Amino acid sequence: MARRKRGAPVTGWVLVDKPTGVTSTAVTNKIRWLLGAQKAGHAGTLDPDATGLLVVALGEATKVLSHITDALKAYDFTVTWGASTNTDDAIGTVLERRDSRPSAEQIRAVLPQFIGKIEQVPPTFSAVHVAGKRAYDLARQGATPDLASRPLFVETLELTNAGTDAADFHLVCGKGGYVRAISRDMGEKLECLGHTLRLRRVWSGPFHIRDALVWHDDITSDEVRDALKPLAFGLADLRECQIDAVFEGRLKNGNKAPVQSTDAGPGDVAWASIDGTPIALGTYLSGDFQPSRVFIEPRDG
Repeated sequence: MARRKRGAPVTGWVLVDKPTGVTSTAVTNKIRWLLGAQKAGHAGTLDPDATGLLVVALGEATKVLSHITDALKAYDFTVTWGASTNTDDAIGTVLERRDSRPSAEQIRAVLPQFIGKIEQVPPTFSAVHVAGKRAYDLARQGATPDLASRPLFVETLELTNAGTDAADFHLVCGKGGYVRAISRDMGEKLECLGHTLRLRRVWSGPFHIRDALVWHDDITSDEVRDALKPLAFGLADLRECQIDAVFEGRLKNGNKAPVQSTDAGPGDVAWASIDGTPIALGTYLSGDFQPSRVFIEPRDG
């Protein structure tokens, strides 16, 4: 006999405007506790000193997390010129200082090198696995982990403000990007060194910071419950495939079903709905929908 899961079958999304000083895991765990939810997870970890959008999924929404994690994300960040640090941000120990400072024209001239399909070496203090251990654990032990470069797609990198000692940027990138590494690498290209002073995520996939709950230490269950968004909210950037109710059983058994109406194209990742209720995530195949993840008794909070 299967063990009964503890907690309530709460399904949906809570978007949080995370402040500095708190981890993504701590926010996720507190939301789960406040709602008494069976299952919770988050899409895209924010460093403790980073702020902005943290997407927390509950219940059946956790089945969509891989899609959200793979989606494009946008950040606003500030780079301080003139020093490199061991963490590539302002909380680290300064490794080297330089007196030179780049002009706005010099900064704009190097930006194309960071746009498109690029290679990026993660920061030494990162969650990347090296020989079965996290890089930041090795770094804290005094080791220098050998980190290989990783591919990253950067759609946009714009200079939004340039001062003498710092500059502000807007970045849109794909999965696995480290803003701290971009700051570090820009500083090296400009021969002045640099590190991230401030980092804020402003949107991720279909989610935007304007819809987020401002987090605070005394957050209540009522505040979180009022902020809970339905499962379909996180599917907004995917095509919907409307299915007749007679095929619900077929979909829930993992079998394909004919589509009544959709604007999806063959091969598109999409979601199946019956009377507006999400039933499954999957692929549209020229008139049929093939489920890959089935939503069990989806609830809209």
